[in-house]
Amino acid sequence: MVLIALGANLPSPAGPPAETLRRALGALDDRGARGLKVSRFFRSAAWPPSAQPGFVNAVAAVQWGGTPLALMQLLLEVEAAFGRVRGDTWAARPLDLDLLDFEGRTVAEPWLTLPHKHLHERGFVLAPLVDIAPDWRHPALGLTAAALLAGLDPSRVQQESLAPL
Repeated sequence: MVLIALGANLPSPAGPPAETLRRALGALDDRGARGLKVSRFFRSAAWPPSAQPGFVNAVAAVQWGGTPLALMQLLLEVEAAFGRVRGDTWAARPLDLDLLDFEGRTVAEPWLTLPHKHLHERGFVLAPLVDIAPDWRHPALGLTAAALLAGLDPSRVQQESLAPL
């Protein structure tokens, strides 16, 4: 299973954040990252805490026939197509796509770290992940997504589930 996190807190050419995520999922599917499951959409505060708008977040499990690097390149292309300009790490954005896990592989390269290095710390990623794959195990830590989420400080897990897709 390949896991991708999606997030947005600014409008894109496709519309408001939730519509951007829907369209981005379609763009990924059109380009070969075939969606198997998509979580509900969740609303969360910006991280780290700031005055920027809250995010809409989701996680998708996809099938991908290529390499992790090719998928990373695709994620960057889709982000750019929806107006993402990379700059400040914590800036507001119309679309953010993160490769969380690629078939349980552990990778530590300058261009990619797998599993995503902050996955286990982020309620805004873990809540949607638990929605579709509560028994997924972190390749390095050995804990399930549900256990990782349960282990977070409750202040890091303030999520509001939005209407289903």
